[in-house]
Amino acid sequence: MAFLNAYQLDWCERHAQEAIALLKDLGKIPAPSHHEEKRAEFVKNWLENQGAKQVYIDSALNVIYPIGVTEDNPLVVLMAHTDIVFPDTQELAMREEDDKLFAPGIGDDTANLVTLLMAAKYAAEHEIKTDIGVLIVANSCEEGLGNLKGSKQIFKDFEGRIVEMISIDGGLHKVVNTAVGSHRMKVTIRAQGGHSYGKFGNTNAIVQMAHLIGKLYEKQVPTKAKTTYNVGVIEGGTTVNSICGECSMLYEYRSEDRECLAEMEAFFNETVEAERREGVNIDVEILGIRPCNGDVDAEKLNDLTRRMQKIMHAYTGNEITACAGSTDANTALALGIPSVTIGAMDGALGHTRGEWVRLSSILPGQKIALAVLLHYFD
Repeated sequence: MAFLNAYQLDWCERHAQEAIALLKDLGKIPAPSHHEEKRAEFVKNWLENQGAKQVYIDSALNVIYPIGVTEDNPLVVLMAHTDIVFPDTQELAMREEDDKLFAPGIGDDTANLVTLLMAAKYAAEHEIKTDIGVLIVANSCEEGLGNLKGSKQIFKDFEGRIVEMISIDGGLHKVVNTAVGSHRMKVTIRAQGGHSYGKFGNTNAIVQMAHLIGKLYEKQVPTKAKTTYNVGVIEGGTTVNSICGECSMLYEYRSEDRECLAEMEAFFNETVEAERREGVNIDVEILGIRPCNGDVDAEKLNDLTRRMQKIMHAYTGNEITACAGSTDANTALALGIPSVTIGAMDGALGHTRGEWVRLSSILPGQKIALAVLLHYFD
């Protein structure tokens, strides 16, 4: 296991303010899922300015910095995502108060990405060598309906070669080593509609949707593993005096277990089909499927988890817990590849416009990211 030596620790200290400056620059750049072009270009240029070679942006808007990658050698992937949950296309608002930096997406995942980029800078400056190939990836589409497009592209392009993956995404107190899978869909109901007085009695899409939701919420979730479901958005109708002709909703279910996901899928399909048999006009559009754990070697995954816990504890003093979550690591875990997600910053209010990170947490995060990277180098 690589712990940082005195020179490497000093290097992190000397570059601490550079990391903060990078965080402030990067954190202002908008990056909604599927539209990370501005951040991707910024990251590529920044890496090249640090001396990184062969950096490129792929078709999924992943920024990839390959180190020691040959045509066929085994690979390790270290990634942090560029996208944030907000749709803004203009410069993001930012403010600083004492030790806190506030901005949308500043913690999830901008601060974590900064720690990975600083580790990449060290690698580029020192031209370190390894027998295994390393892909440092600033990936796209981790959030929401991004549906893990970026990480899926990496595993498609390097199919059969990746032996381990570490995602940096989250806080300084936990390791995610179990993938929470999810199925997300848009359900649309179309009905007769019409004038609320003149056509009273015509079918109403809102009423039919309410009935469908009620049936879905009768489901008793499986007990084998934690399983959840949720209707998160309902849209439809025009005016108070119109019978609704079209209504849609966004629905998801999640679980840590494949069998539980299969049970939820079967229940959803059966419920929709029952409504169709009653004459309800229903369309279902799959928006995203995130897989849960596949057949991962338990010993290798436990070894990777313990290594990350030791590194994180060494530079934070925190007790690091292992837990389940929905992250880019889902892609690897579903394929049976040992993978974890670790955090390299401290902050709060993620996925809100009040999100903040503690600036003093970036330095220990830098040390963690560098130690994680240097484990693979001679």
